[in-house]
Amino acid sequence: MAVVSGFPVLPAVVSCVVLLGSVVSAGPRPGSLPARPAAVAAIRPLVEVEEEVYRYDPADNGAGPLWCSGSTCLVRVGDEVFASGLKTLKGVPPYNNCRWLLFRRGADGWERKQADLDGQTREPCPLVALPGEGLFLSANPTLAAGGKGGGPARPEIAFFPAADLSRPAKAIRPAWDGEPAFSEHSYRSFAADAANGELILFQNVDYTHAEWAFRDRAGKWSAQGRLVWPWGAEYDKPRPIRVCYPTVALKGRAVHFCGVSDIVEPYRGWRDFKRELTGREWDYDFRRLSYTWAPDITTGKFGGWVEIASRDKTAGRVQPCDLWVAADGDVHLLWTEQALDERLREKFFPDAVQSFELNHAVVRDGKVLRRQTLVRAGPGREGEVPGAARFQVTPDDRLFVDYHVRGRTPAGGRVSENRLLEVGRDGTPGPAARVPLANPFNSFFTATVRAGSPPSDVVELFGHRDGTSRMMSYARVRIK
Repeated sequence: MAVVSGFPVLPAVVSCVVLLGSVVSAGPRPGSLPARPAAVAAIRPLVEVEEEVYRYDPADNGAGPLWCSGSTCLVRVGDEVFASGLKTLKGVPPYNNCRWLLFRRGADGWERKQADLDGQTREPCPLVALPGEGLFLSANPTLAAGGKGGGPARPEIAFFPAADLSRPAKAIRPAWDGEPAFSEHSYRSFAADAANGELILFQNVDYTHAEWAFRDRAGKWSAQGRLVWPWGAEYDKPRPIRVCYPTVALKGRAVHFCGVSDIVEPYRGWRDFKRELTGREWDYDFRRLSYTWAPDITTGKFGGWVEIASRDKTAGRVQPCDLWVAADGDVHLLWTEQALDERLREKFFPDAVQSFELNHAVVRDGKVLRRQTLVRAGPGREGEVPGAARFQVTPDDRLFVDYHVRGRTPAGGRVSENRLLEVGRDGTPGPAARVPLANPFNSFFTATVRAGSPPSDVVELFGHRDGTSRMMSYARVRIK
């Protein structure tokens, strides 16, 4: 293991895998960025800030502060950084027993700037920013009397003008196609195109589709529609494959959407076996990663669904991590995979081998150009298991991956740490460098360009750290 300026540099695990379909050559085309040499430079992450933002009480409603993982609750606007949080209402039963909070990091650290005074909701509230205009916070207040249980909800956006963030938020109601039956389980996604001053909001309706609303640069909700889920024809009972926790990007009115299946176990044999183990009538599947795109969202037309990855044959698990649209239009996807559900292996697939992977793919016009494994643990649970991961894009269009690993080092010691690696323009990953945080972030948001934050040489994290409980923390890491 090499050491650069006192920091260990770990070799990236690079193993190209073909999961579905064929791999198409991803060679440069006219107007694309030049390919980098195969070996990218070693990096040295420098931790500049690591601090607490706020503490919370668990709401016990199935949704914690990072539940909207495909979006973000952290944005940067110029020299300031903002975070949204949750306050649990005492004495109020689930589901709708939370209110949103808005924090700003000033010269003296984090301070609460705004708070919802009368709404009740279940899930965290994603943030986006439009430079020169202000902050937009996606809320989903319940319409149920007293907020008890589930029931209908009405999506709203709290707008904070850039000129004066101390004023009460202005409530904006997106314009939808008709009157969708929204509920407390929104699975919503919020994205911004900062360069063009435009926004898009997706929100799920039951198990059939997502409603979407597009806000143009003139501030009008000028397009709306439905995104219908892919069809699971091969299930015991064919059904729509609800897609949740999506990563969404809006760029030049093109929309890119990538999420994971989230339905009740569709195979009866597995469902019955799980019920005997857990005593529950339900168990959800998170096994198929699907992508679709709309070249121009104002037309309302999406391309066909593309299955990027699947662990459906061995009851494994897939988790979307991030999505980035490069300057040349290539779409980069990042996700983790667990090969199988070990509870089912002995009875249903005894020869299957467990593994854990952090994977990366490049998609263009609905075709997968390249897939590769960046980090892998296996067979079994051997090695360092990759977990939460995000892209970081720099002002010169360099692409980094910030990820967490947990498990055992090659020498047998225990490890839990964040790492950074660069993916070259030719697709080749560089060496991974440990991020020397006092407490690693095992799950986190970042200030992503998908939410209007600018590209940066600084990685900003907001989430949960090892060794802390009921706390949301922030860190700033400079890429040297």
